[in-house]
Amino acid sequence: MLNFHANVFAVPSQLTAGPEMTLREVALSTYAAPAGGPPMFDAILPVRFEEVQQRLLKIDRMDIEPDGYFLVAGGEQQGCRWQIDGHLFEYHGKMHRVEMHGSCSEEKLDELLSCFGWPECPMVFQLVHEGVTLSESDFRKFAAAEFSE
Repeated sequence: MLNFHANVFAVPSQLTAGPEMTLREVALSTYAAPAGGPPMFDAILPVRFEEVQQRLLKIDRMDIEPDGYFLVAGGEQQGCRWQIDGHLFEYHGKMHRVEMHGSCSEEKLDELLSCFGWPECPMVFQLVHEGVTLSESDFRKFAAAEFSE
């Protein structure tokens, strides 16, 4: 089961390796802006807001509001209930990012990400509480690691 709270972005135009970190006892590589500091998220996701809403509605048990808030939950998976809630953010009619929070399987994450243009569009994941940006592979390692609230 994956556990996370992250903003999902298209890969920015300028990105460089940031500091190595250990989170949840997992060694991770982060991303930074070329001059240091957090990346500037200037790339857009390849789908429009309305298109993402329509794609999300095809997911079983999905509820989505006109403002972009969504919630999907399910029964027992790996011995516990799962739920993802999130919000779609557009800027000038284009999808800027998606915030997602909760826990789910790898397969459910893939299904959600496909609504935003993945895997054709590479994505980066900004951990909301930790304030770092990760590649997809490091994000998946982080999300799969043992988590305690």
